Amino acid sequence: MKDYDKNATVQDLMASKLLIELSKISTAFDNILELGSGTGLLTKRIAKNIKFNNYYANDLVEKSKLYVQKLVPSANFICGNALKIKSPRKVDLIVSNAMFQWFENLEKAIDLIKLNMTKDSILAFSTFGPDNFKELKELTGLTLKYRSEDDLRTILTNAGFEILYMESFYEELVFKTPLELLAHMKHTGVNSLSEKTWTVKKVKDFCDNFSKKFQKTQLTYSPIILIARKIK
Repeated sequence: MKDYDKNATVQDLMASKLLIELSKISTAFDNILELGSGTGLLTKRIAKNIKFNNYYANDLVEKSKLYVQKLVPSANFICGNALKIKSPRKVDLIVSNAMFQWFENLEKAIDLIKLNMTKDSILAFSTFGPDNFKELKELTGLTLKYRSEDDLRTILTNAGFEILYMESFYEELVFKTPLELLAHMKHTGVNSLSEKTWTVKKVKDFCDNFSKKFQKTQLTYSPIILIARKIK
């Protein structure tokens, strides 16, 4: 995780935008559950800008607890799959930064996440749209099941949520070489390409093919910021 923050410039921007929009809706909650707390990019912003009584943080990686409790010493850390955990008490805010793209079945994920929420609770998260890493998809065919704004709106509405805010935008990162781009992918791990087994030959082929196909070594991110209220 030590190299994540240095490379996760887009994820840091997403956390900032998410917090700014959330603060316009409310700056005080009784119980907060953060899913995919990681190194605390979102946690630190919540700790500085949002008032709360109880803070619960979840991540698959146990080490995340160290980052979270430095920022929120009283935090209750719950290690495990976000869809299998149960918050000690119902929460009125669930937040998550750059994690929801990993849910293969987002409809089912939302239904399970809802179980931790009270009525009128807020769900605030950032994820990525279909154009995310479009260069890699074009070159390798590998991608995650990214959802469009329309998809997200339909899924959340059907699950009993009212959309309060949604924004999508693009961020393009430019690298000196395809090898530098691969290193960035490895340290941020937000695409299925990062899970691929890389031999020396595969790395060389990827770099050669990328240079032939694209004029510059770029990587396009397409973040989506979404805030919704549970009404059912």
